[in-house]
Amino acid sequence: MRKTVCLIGRPNSGKSTLFNRLIKEKKAIIDDLPGVTRDRIYGIVNFENKSFHLIDTGGIDLGEEKFNQSIKMQAELAIDESDVIVFVIDGKTEVTSNDLLIANKLKKTNKKIIVVVNKIDDKKHDNNIYNYYELGFDVYIPVSGEHNRGINELLLEITKDFNPYTTEEDESILKFSIIGRPNTGKSSLINALLNEERVIVSNEAGTTRDAIDTRFSYEKNDYIVIDTAGMRKKGKIYEQIEKYSLIRSLKAIDRSNVCVLIIDAGDGIIEHDKHIASYALDAGKAIVLVVNKWDLIKDKDLEMKKWIKDIRNNFQFIPYASIVFLSSLTKARIHTLMPEILKAYESATKEIKTSVLNDIIRDAYALHPAPSYKGRRLKIYFVHQEGTKPPKFNFLVNNKKLVHFSYERYLENKIRESFELTGTPVIIKFTNRGDKDE
Repeated sequence: MRKTVCLIGRPNSGKSTLFNRLIKEKKAIIDDLPGVTRDRIYGIVNFENKSFHLIDTGGIDLGEEKFNQSIKMQAELAIDESDVIVFVIDGKTEVTSNDLLIANKLKKTNKKIIVVVNKIDDKKHDNNIYNYYELGFDVYIPVSGEHNRGINELLLEITKDFNPYTTEEDESILKFSIIGRPNTGKSSLINALLNEERVIVSNEAGTTRDAIDTRFSYEKNDYIVIDTAGMRKKGKIYEQIEKYSLIRSLKAIDRSNVCVLIIDAGDGIIEHDKHIASYALDAGKAIVLVVNKWDLIKDKDLEMKKWIKDIRNNFQFIPYASIVFLSSLTKARIHTLMPEILKAYESATKEIKTSVLNDIIRDAYALHPAPSYKGRRLKIYFVHQEGTKPPKFNFLVNNKKLVHFSYERYLENKIRESFELTGTPVIIKFTNRGDKDE
């Protein structure tokens, strides 16, 4: 499971530049697809064999009498959720009273604090870090987010106590998380699901720091459901700052095989629903979309058609996701959820025989050859599946630069037409065979 790191500091300390520098390896899969815009306040940083969530917070100005209350709450929530806190200082200014106030706040957390003295663009100014020792921390690192100085040293310090990242937890049991905006009915859905006649809940509900795990049996098999709404520290902060409630979802997504995204039938689809879905996609997780509070809808047949069209328009980046309509309050249609979760997991773990896969791709290419580019045409020699969760396919080609994104989409669609892959993303990779036959 990934650890969480947050960047804290006053305005203009260069946090956003540093954030962008650190997440450079992680280009979100869906950034170029229609239907989603995101505040880049979250990212996944991969460094050597370690991986962590990175949160950027708004600049804190504690010296202001009427400083933005939501910024303060954002910072508190980020600090609360983090394993490591990176305190970013502007290395071109002296220590301010605001820096001292933030330092005092951070000392009370009992968490690992790394002081980053930013904007140290030249090695000859590295000694400037001694000017900040009065803040009273143990670790100071000179960096320049702008000029990529000291970033490797910072990453080594951040991750030195982290375990190597692995997606393999307990693979013997399917875990699914209930994710979504606050007040969409996540916990009540879990209660309704666990009270279904075919479900047997074990007496021991294991807990983690991030969410509540409940083990249960459904049709004689064991499953774990992860409730991201299960624990709320600091009162109603999660409700007040919807954007930052995503931190909980990110951690639950990491540990899940399938993500169940709840949409509120009363509210309709809002941008934040799409943000959460996009993070599940970034993590390569299978997904099921649930429209909850269906009891509020009067003309259900007519509205269901409208909802399906609306969801497909808004969630164009996950056209393969199943849509379930239910009411956690009345338990209407609750029985339709588990079969879709199981179908999505089966798709995510599907292994396709190499010979069958090559037959499908050969036929697809014959039916619709790749377009030529500057007199050259993509050739596909061989394709094989490299892994699961999600299914990953490697195409051996003459020149991967000849692959147009629309042709890649065509190949993915042909794979989906031939094999049951409802609910899961697929990853397609192209590898050059070499220079011959080009």
